[in-house]
Amino acid sequence: MQTSTTGTRERIVVTAARLIQRQGYVGTGIKQIAQEAEATLGSVYHFFPGGKEAVAVEAIAHSREEFAAMLRTALDGEDDPAAAVDACARLLARELRDSGWIDGCPVTAAALETLGTDNAIQRACAEAFLIWQRVVTDKLLGCGFPDPEARDLAQTVINTLEGAEVTAQVTHSETPLLLAGRHLSRLVASYA
Repeated sequence: MQTSTTGTRERIVVTAARLIQRQGYVGTGIKQIAQEAEATLGSVYHFFPGGKEAVAVEAIAHSREEFAAMLRTALDGEDDPAAAVDACARLLARELRDSGWIDGCPVTAAALETLGTDNAIQRACAEAFLIWQRVVTDKLLGCGFPDPEARDLAQTVINTLEGAEVTAQVTHSETPLLLAGRHLSRLVASYA
């Protein structure tokens, strides 16, 4: 068992990220995070004096980076930007199916549960969506798309994939993501 201070903090963040992804911010308790991270409640408060909200903000940042890396992997696997966008949708569909439909977007639940508030969680969720849009924008810019079109298309790609992922999760079907990928691919190809 890893006993270093860094290891304990990382376990808390990763555990919180998975729990929030699967059961939402409201449904995840600080005691559950500590227990599943094999940490004491005192350790959680030591690393996160702000309590559950502070842990959640770090967990969202962790999930944001994991999801951004997954997007980059899918996008970088294809030279053609239209095929790259479709590859993202297919990867999301496969990951969601393989998780038994429980590991959807890592920030959606927290984002929806904190709508209408101006708190650190809502800001962390908003930042995640912007970073994911930048990942897609960078791919499109690298493929020669002009800046305004690349940014607009990237926002459309992320918005569409997010909605399709929630629908796929609720319906236990890859179809919404696969359809979204095909149609986004056509849209991106129409700008090339």
